[in-house]
Amino acid sequence: MTANDTEPVPAPRVVPTTNGSEKRKERGVTFRVLVYVVVAHVMAFYLWLMFAVVGKR
Repeated sequence: MTANDTEPVPAPRVVPTTNGSEKRKERGVTFRVLVYVVVAHVMAFYLWLMFAVVGKR
């Protein structure tokens, strides 16, 4: 071996961690679905109410 030859240095191992980010994403999706369901029901009730009011005339 000469002075310029060095042993190869192994690359550092990368350990994947989620740090709870998957749980946060799941909570976000759950929250969004709940909001969409509530908003859809409110809109459906509003339309039903409009038809009920117009139908009485």
